[in-house]
Amino acid sequence: MQDDQTAIAKANAAHQRAMSMPRLLDYGLDFADATALFARSNAGEPWDAVAAERGRVRLARADLAEAEGRCLSASEERQRGIAALVFAQMAFNFDIPEKRMLYRELTGACQALARVSDRPFSRREISFGDKHLIGWLLRPSTSGANGTVILFGGQTGWGVAYLPIAQALARRNLATLLIEGPGQGETRIEQGIYLDVDIDAAFSACVDTILDDPTLGAPGIWGNSYGGLFAARTAAHDSRIVACCVNGSFAKPGILPFRSAFEQSAAMLGTEDHDAIEANFARLRFEPATMPIHCPLLVLHGGADPLVNLADQQPFLDAATGEATLETWPEGDHTIYNHSFDRTTLAADWFAARLTAR
Repeated sequence: MQDDQTAIAKANAAHQRAMSMPRLLDYGLDFADATALFARSNAGEPWDAVAAERGRVRLARADLAEAEGRCLSASEERQRGIAALVFAQMAFNFDIPEKRMLYRELTGACQALARVSDRPFSRREISFGDKHLIGWLLRPSTSGANGTVILFGGQTGWGVAYLPIAQALARRNLATLLIEGPGQGETRIEQGIYLDVDIDAAFSACVDTILDDPTLGAPGIWGNSYGGLFAARTAAHDSRIVACCVNGSFAKPGILPFRSAFEQSAAMLGTEDHDAIEANFARLRFEPATMPIHCPLLVLHGGADPLVNLADQQPFLDAATGEATLETWPEGDHTIYNHSFDRTTLAADWFAARLTAR
């Protein structure tokens, strides 16, 4: 029993480091739920169990509000419940039954949100080979958008984790495709698409989807953490991208010296073979000499990022052939979780100016 409690305490401490309070709030978790999650995990309850319980309470309230016709309240409760489930499933790096169950619950909550969202919100399945990339499209209105941002994360934050950013973009009349790329989310867990595929082609398929719908406007792309690498590669590969944002990414990825980082990399590739993982990262490196970025580029950097330093991001800036902007927060942490309002406002305004002009 003592060994079990020690293991839970150790795991909870790791989860609190990876899912810090600023990150919880950035992804849309309610402050009361975030403080309860920290307090109860400090008291010895498993992180995933507490996060899932808080999410289910929110979703039950959403169901009641929907039944009573209070659709706005149902939408707001569901979004908070979704954020809690995001952090519940994040406690598991590999696609074990517990993670799969939580992810299916998360997917169901997103489908329920589509019924009551105050902005059009719908599931997207984008053909890629004989499988599908999975995402969610949030539109600002039914009439049309001035542009659409393809928005995604890296090793652990995917899809609807960025729903609060999508809402900020919607307020600027931009749609957002919250995509789960190869090795991420439902695209990996249910579709079996891993990080060993043609990443550039996968995200170009998302561009196809946007351009097939004239109400979505011009496409931009915004990648967070390792996703910034994929965004930069796509912008260099696909001339249809109108604007690109890289937030806290390595140009030359590799396995970070942490057990969780190795497990997350292994899960994305579908193998625990260390050499295979490193070889795959090597083929994904961004090379500015051969990958010019012709569209406007915005690079975001946190000066206190414990994972990514400015030199890691310099190759993206070196690749720019035209407009390139670097915005830094000296005390900003990884992907600027601790200045989320300022980061999101700056980037959303930047996209709005460039996509709307186009």
